[in-house]
Amino acid sequence: MALRADVAAMLADAGMLDAEVDEAVEDEHVRVRVYGEVVAAVAASRRPDAERRIVALILRDPVSSVAKTAVVQLVDEVAMRSAGPGEFQRWAAGLLPELRRLDAEGHGPFVRRRVHDWSVHLAIEDGRTPAAAELAGTTPWMQRMLAEKVTSLPVLTLLAESGGTRKIRNIAGRRADALMKGR
Repeated sequence: MALRADVAAMLADAGMLDAEVDEAVEDEHVRVRVYGEVVAAVAASRRPDAERRIVALILRDPVSSVAKTAVVQLVDEVAMRSAGPGEFQRWAAGLLPELRRLDAEGHGPFVRRRVHDWSVHLAIEDGRTPAAAELAGTTPWMQRMLAEKVTSLPVLTLLAESGGTRKIRNIAGRRADALMKGR
């Protein structure tokens, strides 16, 4: 069975030989957990060749939502470990061509939006203030994360004025006020 061979190869590539392959093959929930562990291990190793191999194997999973979940987790892991937006964008450029199977299932655009979200986030962390349209192009998930965590007054002000939801605008507005008052 191809899935069994793919799962076994993934685990071996991540140095995780003790996981139960048969259980992962039989149960997609176990597979999601195993893929998550593999993705975390491979992302931590910072080996782009291994990441591409893992993504290629994951994308062959017969359940496209399982594949999407694992690929999104890899995107998140790599973004959080990236030194900046340039490094992340170079990494993502190597990943995006692999997403054809997810496109066929309708999940590719979701992964591409996640890559865009992280690109904007990393640019903000790098000291850049995005244009209002660029910030508006991020998902509500990313806008809320930015409203809750960013310390840039211009970004918080943009979110307070034009965040995608009232909750995002309120969080950003309160945080912008607190920054202006020195709290």
